[in-house]
Amino acid sequence: MKDGYIKVAAVTPKVKVADCPYNTKLVIDEIADAREKNVQLIVFPELVISSYTCGDLFLQGPLLRDAKKGLLEIVEATKGDSMIVVVGVPYVVHQKLYNCAAVIQNGQILGLVPKTHLPNYNEFYEARHFTRGSKDIEIIMIDGDLVPFGTNLLFECLDIPELVIACEICEDLWVPLPPSTNHAMAGATVICNTSASDETTTKENYRRNLVSNQSARLVSAYVYANAGDGESTQDVVYSGHNLICENGSILAESKRFCNETIYAQIDLQRLSSERRRMTTFLDETGEDYFRVKFSMEIRDLPLERTYPRTPFIPSDRTERDKRCDEILTIQAMGLKKRLEHTHAQSAVIGISGGLDSTLAVLVTARAFDMLGIPRKNMICVTMPCYGTTDRTYTNAVTLIDRLGATLKEINIIKAVEQHFADIGHDPDEHNVVYENSQARERTQILMDLANKYNGMVIGTGDLSELALGWATYNGDHMSMYAVNSSVPKTLVRYLVLYYAETSGDQTLADVLMDVLDTPVSPELLPPEDGKIAQKTEDLVGPYELHDFFLYYMLRFGFAPKKLFRMAQKTFEGAYDVPTIYKWLRTFTWRFFAQHFKRTCLPDGPKVGSVAVSPRGDLRMPTDASSNLWIRELESLKSELGLE
Repeated sequence: MKDGYIKVAAVTPKVKVADCPYNTKLVIDEIADAREKNVQLIVFPELVISSYTCGDLFLQGPLLRDAKKGLLEIVEATKGDSMIVVVGVPYVVHQKLYNCAAVIQNGQILGLVPKTHLPNYNEFYEARHFTRGSKDIEIIMIDGDLVPFGTNLLFECLDIPELVIACEICEDLWVPLPPSTNHAMAGATVICNTSASDETTTKENYRRNLVSNQSARLVSAYVYANAGDGESTQDVVYSGHNLICENGSILAESKRFCNETIYAQIDLQRLSSERRRMTTFLDETGEDYFRVKFSMEIRDLPLERTYPRTPFIPSDRTERDKRCDEILTIQAMGLKKRLEHTHAQSAVIGISGGLDSTLAVLVTARAFDMLGIPRKNMICVTMPCYGTTDRTYTNAVTLIDRLGATLKEINIIKAVEQHFADIGHDPDEHNVVYENSQARERTQILMDLANKYNGMVIGTGDLSELALGWATYNGDHMSMYAVNSSVPKTLVRYLVLYYAETSGDQTLADVLMDVLDTPVSPELLPPEDGKIAQKTEDLVGPYELHDFFLYYMLRFGFAPKKLFRMAQKTFEGAYDVPTIYKWLRTFTWRFFAQHFKRTCLPDGPKVGSVAVSPRGDLRMPTDASSNLWIRELESLKSELGLE
């Protein structure tokens, strides 16, 4: 599928022990069903053609004969289709029996991968029947066709370069150095595991962590198909616990004990981007591999995969609260070190009654508590001007009072009017000069107060504003330490909410909740009927959209068309096509055009995987052209038929 997605499935048929014809039919039926669902890679359990629990029947010729016959029938059933089928089968090579994963496509066996590690402890006795697989690749003959046989096989798609498939089998994953580690280092992006892991108490969690963690270590997708109901229960039970993971995330997981088929769309571009970013992810074993090339039809299929609307924020409440506390601590620890290093005993913060300055004050209070500095040394300055409303002013005053900080009020109207007179600007002309003059006057006051009180100015601007360039250059853009610089706007809200819910102070909680309910605004234009007239999201777009674009553009390097497609699916029902396109174009243009502001940012702590510090995460020229991205957006606009 376009944009680097492929749909995969992990299937557990209800086999009959040692009944190869019956099991073969089940596999063929599942392949046909998967074909109807546009699956491009399907993985079956270990030894599914014979069943895993045959015991000493694996030494019987009739079973092995029918298993091979079943394999060839499955091969025949795949003709005319580019779907990759990975199926477990016992297979004899040079009078030795191997536990294999056969990789099949379009009427051809692309390769036969034998199991490397044969468990022979507790309930397992595979060494009684099977021979350990070798890394050395041998070309064997199967039904008149030459087939590569060995563990070091990579299956590379000619049409989708990011798709490189490798296989390991059950126990291979449970050893100290799984074969998949070398497979990934040699280029594999999708690991298929045909497995027969029996079920015991607590094993479920261990298995889940094992699969997801391996996909994270390998920066890969991992498709794990496990044996289930139908296998012999003479001594153990199999639950059919199937998993599809991608770089540590579980995309799909089956219910146990019901032989459920699971599906997921793997994002190969995301994996490829992550590997490019990780310069420590080296190709050290590729020379030992035999690479099998195959073609796959690329179809424009619907995007089924879902993405969180707020990628910076965990959906689970417990995990979210834990994350919020951790982030507040990281922010406070960063400021603590800076205060210690400069021997500053005070901090100056411009307080507006808005979200960002509120978070900065809360973080500063935590840092002061860590250092044992009295909170009264927090000099919180409210600087009313043309756009200040009673609501934000009152919230700012109440907040500072409850935190025990020192409040200073400095009205800047006269200073701004004098500045207008000095530069010959008409105060009735509410343009960028009108707005930025206020922002720069406030910053001047804060800087001079920091000098007066031997302290430092704490920056309040957040990551979303920095990405959009929504800050006045050398105004609110500047500070001495910027505690919010890597916190996106959508996350700022949850940090303030968490503080409100855990503060133990009802008055403080009430004012924080009202801050959360206040529209985001720089308050630089006069109010209308006493209410905020200048709402940021009306001007630059919804922050939830911009944070979505920001995360996937910077974290994975996704192109505009893919971002649009993801956003259209994710925000379906919330924003229509023209709206998403409009704000994606706004984001793209502003991100490039406003980068000059980010290249001279003050220091600030990184709290997540996405940041724009010019000293670390975003070393980008200020005069880089945005033409490639804008042209793609113009092409998208034409495709969508937008005016």
